[in-house]
Amino acid sequence: MRHWKVVLVTLWSIFLLAGCGPKYAALPINEDVDVCVICNMQVKDDAYATQLTTKDGQTFKFDDIGCMNEWKERNGTEQIGMDFVRDYNDKEWIEFNKATYVYDASIRTPMAYGLVSFKDQESAENFIQEQGVGVIMTAADLTSHDWKQNTEGVDMMGDEGHTHEHEQEDAGTHGSENT
Repeated sequence: MRHWKVVLVTLWSIFLLAGCGPKYAALPINEDVDVCVICNMQVKDDAYATQLTTKDGQTFKFDDIGCMNEWKERNGTEQIGMDFVRDYNDKEWIEFNKATYVYDASIRTPMAYGLVSFKDQESAENFIQEQGVGVIMTAADLTSHDWKQNTEGVDMMGDEGHTHEHEQEDAGTHGSENT
């Protein structure tokens, strides 16, 4: 009888753990080795870094939210377990869908997409008030965002004019060595 109790408790524990589903957590940025899988630029441990983890456990890191969006356009979103952005003020990781975004083409970001993320709307509003530019967006709003780069902004960031416009015809091979 005791053996059956152990078996039942074990089965019940497995059932409970399986019902919780996988947990995803953002990984730290290691500036020595982390490069954006889209543009191959160094991913800095700053407010612009983003990342996503697929359902099979692969993590992809990006130097700008625009690069993460480009990955999603190329690969789809069905296999994404979780995607993360960082709070502009304290660099805390935030789930992509829970963040509040501010966009303006003049906002300087690594790849000049002009989009920064915040953990709450109040922080985003404060940023707009301080900077004098920007519109608030949600993750849902980003699905219809035009995702254009401000090429003047790329030059301002010192990235030697790097844009995604000059990529190879076969977009599937760009950055594949990092996947």
